[in-house]
Amino acid sequence: MAPLGWVGGVVGLILATAISLYANALLAMIHEHGGKRHIRYRDLAGFIYGPKAYSLTWVLQYVNLFMINVGYVILAGQALKAIYVLFRDDDAMKLPYFIAMAGFACGLFAICIPHLSALRIWLGFSTFFSLVYIAIAVALSLRDGIFTYSISITFICGSHFLNRIYMLFIGTKAPPRDYSIPGSDLSRVFTTIGASASVVFAFNTGMLPEIQATVRQPVVGNMMKALYFQFTVGVVPLYAVAFIGYWAYGNDADAYLLKSVDAPVWVISLANISAFFQTVIALHIFASPMYEYLDTRYGIKGSAVAVKNLLFRVMVRGGYLALTTLLAAALPFIGDFMSLTGAISTFPLTFILANHMYLVAKRDKLTSMQKSWHWLNIIFFGLMSVAAAVAALRLIAVDSKNYSIFADV
Repeated sequence: MAPLGWVGGVVGLILATAISLYANALLAMIHEHGGKRHIRYRDLAGFIYGPKAYSLTWVLQYVNLFMINVGYVILAGQALKAIYVLFRDDDAMKLPYFIAMAGFACGLFAICIPHLSALRIWLGFSTFFSLVYIAIAVALSLRDGIFTYSISITFICGSHFLNRIYMLFIGTKAPPRDYSIPGSDLSRVFTTIGASASVVFAFNTGMLPEIQATVRQPVVGNMMKALYFQFTVGVVPLYAVAFIGYWAYGNDADAYLLKSVDAPVWVISLANISAFFQTVIALHIFASPMYEYLDTRYGIKGSAVAVKNLLFRVMVRGGYLALTTLLAAALPFIGDFMSLTGAISTFPLTFILANHMYLVAKRDKLTSMQKSWHWLNIIFFGLMSVAAAVAALRLIAVDSKNYSIFADV
């Protein structure tokens, strides 16, 4: 929201929702193509284009998922640091230390959960922790935002009654409310393009077939129902945090919203603990395709507690998460790299490839107008991908001058 402002931010999020639903629906509709189901994205691409496309899709997909995992480790570390500074604001512990702790916790969880289906009960906990964080973040943002308006009413009307009632029951914080888009005209152009890539990255994972595939018939119909739910009801909490947080604090709102709120220590601690546990669980979902590939590649079968299988998870999954954690701690401006990932991976996977695969798979059933529409999407998102990559590279160059590795941000 901060780089886009009210108009750009609201329109951008709504458009991102609509086009992400559309692109993922295209993938769902060709999930059963050529008389067989394709439960992995790379399998579908390989079936349509051949082995080279299989390999390219695999690389793009795992780059995307790796950056998602890096983002989750950073978020978990931020949550731990936020808890620490509530009780000791002495700068003795830096963010990289907390990222290391978060990475260790994620590694332990990955070792204890052998496969994706074992996450069933944990997904319920993940949902609960998400709702706790969202409820607290939204409630505290509303509280701070309303107080700012009570200050404005007092100033304009000269009445202190409303303000005194509010301070008595709610609090005393009055955050700044600047909704202008910061930076020069040139920097705004690049940050707007970069923000569009970040929005796309937030809505898409490049692993729709892996997540939404189901054995219940009708397969495609059930995938579409899940997508409709995901991009309607599912985006409401995201909208609530983004819009209310920006409304309450303007462009000074922190990327980790709980840093901006003012509330009793126990309330913020509860929200931060919930954010930490949720990220530990959610990271495992997006790391599972990598685990599944490695388990298959090295023939890991049988009991999850067998010594060989346990040692394999310790070495391989532990090593993967150690690398993820090292990158998360070393690059404090990792958000710029996520914008770059959105440009070179999420755009091609979600929009360019989805439209072209649908075009190839359904070409005999499409009208000339429909074919033109899909080619227009391919060209437009191709140009967006290039523009977003250039903007992200510029941001990386600028921020690399301002931050050192392992910086405390």
